[in-house]
Amino acid sequence: MTYIRPKFRHPDLPKNKLGYSIDYYEGSLSTLCAGCGHDSISAAIVQAAYELNIEPHKLAKMSGIGCSSKTPAYFLSNSHGFNSVHGRMPSVATGASMANRDLIYFGVSGDGDSASIGMGQFVHVIRRNLNMVYIVMNNGCYGLTKGQDSATADTGSKSKAGSVNMFESIDLASMALDLGADFVAQSFSGDKSQLVPLIRAAMMHPGFAFINVISPCVTFNNNVGSTKSYDYVRQHVDATSTFDFVPEMQEITASYTEGSSKAIRMHDGSFLNLHKLANDWDPMDRLSAINAVQKAKSNQEILTGLLYINPETTSLHSLIKTTSKPLNSLSREELCPGSEALKEINRHLR
Repeated sequence: MTYIRPKFRHPDLPKNKLGYSIDYYEGSLSTLCAGCGHDSISAAIVQAAYELNIEPHKLAKMSGIGCSSKTPAYFLSNSHGFNSVHGRMPSVATGASMANRDLIYFGVSGDGDSASIGMGQFVHVIRRNLNMVYIVMNNGCYGLTKGQDSATADTGSKSKAGSVNMFESIDLASMALDLGADFVAQSFSGDKSQLVPLIRAAMMHPGFAFINVISPCVTFNNNVGSTKSYDYVRQHVDATSTFDFVPEMQEITASYTEGSSKAIRMHDGSFLNLHKLANDWDPMDRLSAINAVQKAKSNQEILTGLLYINPETTSLHSLIKTTSKPLNSLSREELCPGSEALKEINRHLR
């Protein structure tokens, strides 16, 4: 088996506004199990970047350890990338963003990587509101080490080996809402029509954007009794809305009564067009989003879609007032302004 993708493509593949066909956004062939939900998420990332006309060299993809963290090899091979240690991807992404704020930072993690060893890092990257997309490919198990339950496995969920999980699960979407994340979404790897617009909107959000994606493990967690299996998710999924992301700057107006539509204007003039399905949910009211998630959970449903967004968010760079130029582009004069400037800095610290 080869991991090298064939270079031949149909000569008439459509091109985006940059003149790239979609194969320019692909990566190596996946070595994950056939049918893995993670590969569907990789395909959605490729599609989103292609549709947004993103120049791949202006994006940095980050990951930790796990099946999910292998996926950056399978998309955007022309982008920067860093595969960090287990649970430490947020720290690496933070450092890279401080050095070069002009890149789009795209973090890929798993439920083991974020909800266990990396929990502390996950919490702090939210509270700092780092400008990045953070996707968790959530399969409820440790797929690289024979399928043990992860911290996101639901109480009562049955593993392939037949054991039943007795512990309460960690709900990463609810946690992100509680911690103050200004973009929180949830989706299913098998729903590309929902996932692609979510990723597009997340990439344009000027702050921390979290997407929890239920991604069944076909080898260790796709059995009867598992709440992360394809059959279970399809039978218990419920959506907040149907929507699309409109990147062009144009005037859009819409009403927002129950069952109708709303256009949310983003900071750069783009729009999220939402068609409301959940009548008791408001995507710009954090408490409404928290209640909607908890209500769905009590009904044994998995709520997907855009749960919450704050278009007026303030990212880490704005909070700590970093320079508008990437650090790697600063001149010696800018980095060493002289003794008088140092005295002024010290005076303010007294």
